[in-house]
Amino acid sequence: MEIATQSMVQNDPVNIASGIRDVEKSALGQSKHVTGSNEEAFLVTFSADDAGNPLNWSTHLKWGVTASVSGMAFIRIMVSTMMAPAITTIASELHMSTPEAFMALSVYLLAAAFGPLVIGPLSEVYGRKVVFHATSVWFLIWNLACGFADEKGVLIAARLLAGLGASAAFSLAYGVLGDVWPPEQRGRSVSLYLLVPLTGAAIGPIAAGFIVEYSTWRWMFWATTILQVVLEALSLLVLSESYAPFLLRKRAEKVRKYTGNQNYYAAIEMREAGRSTAWKLRRSLSRPLRLLAFHPIIQIQAILAGINYGLLYFALASFSSLHVSAYGESVAMSGLHYISICVGEIVGSQLCGPLMDYAYKRMKSHSGDRAVPELRVPILLPGVFFTPIGFLLYGWAAQYRLHWVVVDTGAALLALGMQIFDTTLHAYVMDAYPEHISSASAATQVLRSLLAFAFPLFSDALYKALGYGWGNGMMAFLSIGITLPATGILWRYGATLRARRDSSY
Repeated sequence: MEIATQSMVQNDPVNIASGIRDVEKSALGQSKHVTGSNEEAFLVTFSADDAGNPLNWSTHLKWGVTASVSGMAFIRIMVSTMMAPAITTIASELHMSTPEAFMALSVYLLAAAFGPLVIGPLSEVYGRKVVFHATSVWFLIWNLACGFADEKGVLIAARLLAGLGASAAFSLAYGVLGDVWPPEQRGRSVSLYLLVPLTGAAIGPIAAGFIVEYSTWRWMFWATTILQVVLEALSLLVLSESYAPFLLRKRAEKVRKYTGNQNYYAAIEMREAGRSTAWKLRRSLSRPLRLLAFHPIIQIQAILAGINYGLLYFALASFSSLHVSAYGESVAMSGLHYISICVGEIVGSQLCGPLMDYAYKRMKSHSGDRAVPELRVPILLPGVFFTPIGFLLYGWAAQYRLHWVVVDTGAALLALGMQIFDTTLHAYVMDAYPEHISSASAATQVLRSLLAFAFPLFSDALYKALGYGWGNGMMAFLSIGITLPATGILWRYGATLRARRDSSY
């Protein structure tokens, strides 16, 4: 027996008290027919058409929240890649070696590996909204500091700290999307959320190329800080709390306050009854690592996402220098070639979203309306094959100095394949861990960011040793050699592996 109190609880205390009296009478009446405990009669939950349930929010509000997290992700992804064309200039001015300069680029992603391990779980304790704004301010401060760095140690440290704040975009965003959009609309919502951030990976290097050539590299950080201030101000007006367990906890507290009846509770309160605040924080903060250590599905997804992201940054780190050294272009013009990677990612995300929703609904109807995460798996296959094809075309075209259009086409294809694969994997995680999406995303983010940090460090040496043809060929074989068997495992054994896992709590 379950009483839904959310629908009659409004901001007006009179409405709350009046509504609760009705529910309380109903609960007491029903309890006469129940043997034993009548705890379920006081469970605070959402009714089917409850306007307070984030899944029932208006479409305009949902898209406003989606746009808010999308804008924040855009600036943080742009900052992650914009240093690529400026590496030589920064290294010269701050007396950095080539590995140190690449370290300044990659250390941002190193922070993105560990930041979500704290940020994701905290959002499941204190809510998405407050954590999102706190990390935004933190990112703003340290990104600004990068522009004032006068020695290499300061720049690397500031990039690391900025990356910690930026990492919220890699865990909170998918948590928010999972809060407000049902599985049937997940593909479309994720693809439209990605539309703006994915342009950041290309706009960053392009803008940086012109900034470096016509101004100082420091304006890369100052300009993005100004943009961050604007986006944060807008998000304060739009972003609403969306984490259902947190909302229900707050609702239960209000119900108890206005009725004086201490029997009302939210499900999360029952789980944590008698536990100290320190225990709750310890349990939450350890969740991503526990998922990564004991949940096979998370382990597989972390490896797949890690390889995918590492390969992308492997390509990004060397793309500008290729066009400068092999095709004799200026730094500013070389940055324009990142448009091809941006186009590939945008096309991949926009094709993947509608296709994912269509395939999910068709396969769900054919399986007797059984909504399982494995219905996402077939959409991984285009990404499995497009990525190595793109690497081979890009690598051998660069090796034989074919027209730059061929090189850029290869880069677009590999980016398209990676984006299809990555978008589908995120949807799989959201379906498999609906209550702890941020923690699950944080768990998969660890290996993803570590490999994105590591791969660019050896890209220059690998190309010098093997050339672009065999260097990219090795990356292509690595990609398909891991993703193809793993996709088969998820399709054949995914449900079995999920059934064996413990609760994500």
